[in-house]
Amino acid sequence: MESMNNMTQEERAEQLGMMSEPLTGRSMQEFFEPSEDDNFVYPWAPVVDPAKSAEIDTDEMNTREVNERIRQLMDEGVGSIKLLNPRGKHSLAVGILSRVNLEVEGSMGYFAVGLIDGPNVRINGRVGWSCGENMMAGTVVIEKNAGSTFGAAIRGGDLVCKGSVGSRTGIDMKGGTIIVGGDTGALTGFMMQRGRMIFCGNAGKNLGDSMYDGTIFVGGDIKSFGVDAVEAELTDLDKSWLKRKLEGYGMLPDKGVDHFTKVVAGKQLWNYDNLEPSEKKLIL
Repeated sequence: MESMNNMTQEERAEQLGMMSEPLTGRSMQEFFEPSEDDNFVYPWAPVVDPAKSAEIDTDEMNTREVNERIRQLMDEGVGSIKLLNPRGKHSLAVGILSRVNLEVEGSMGYFAVGLIDGPNVRINGRVGWSCGENMMAGTVVIEKNAGSTFGAAIRGGDLVCKGSVGSRTGIDMKGGTIIVGGDTGALTGFMMQRGRMIFCGNAGKNLGDSMYDGTIFVGGDIKSFGVDAVEAELTDLDKSWLKRKLEGYGMLPDKGVDHFTKVVAGKQLWNYDNLEPSEKKLIL
């Protein structure tokens, strides 16, 4: 028999009775350009130039027309867009996948700038419910207040409100950072899975209810903790990160960050099915 050392890998496998079988199934779809290194972009997203700017007066336009005009300008390479007279229209500037700079002069309605991945947005007014829903990357800064479910299911980027927000902020949050200069309502962080939230003001009832992971920082009073939400030690690393993050948006409180309360998951719900009935009652 020929020495194994002189055989190819295929010959050795056959000699040992091993069989090779090609794997079949779905091919991997490429969503990003590897040549972009860490600055991933969608291959179908238009390339924009921040030096090219344009304005859209939305006063006489409906939501569909505004969003189509934003996409048209991006296809033309415009990288800095200003929306005028939004008049609280709903679902404006959704699904933007380019690194465009967007400035909004006025207030927006429900589901503003949802499903975005990359743009830098500044809203010089208020926003309604579910601003930044399913945001993947980029920055959104709201100068005034925001409605409920702020940052629902957010996955990445910085979502910032310099005023106060409603209830259920960061519900089902999966990543990224939510920063609020004022107060937040009840059930903030409900079923939170990952990411971080900072509130410089007070938090309503049931903070962090049923949160699985992630971290919530509160600078004011907390009405009550939700199921499995517990207070944790505020470390020097936490303080350093809080200071850097808040200073970046000009929101650092005058008294600093040493007074913030850190809230995390108690992780008792991780193994809920294995608990005794009496233990389940104590948790809930």
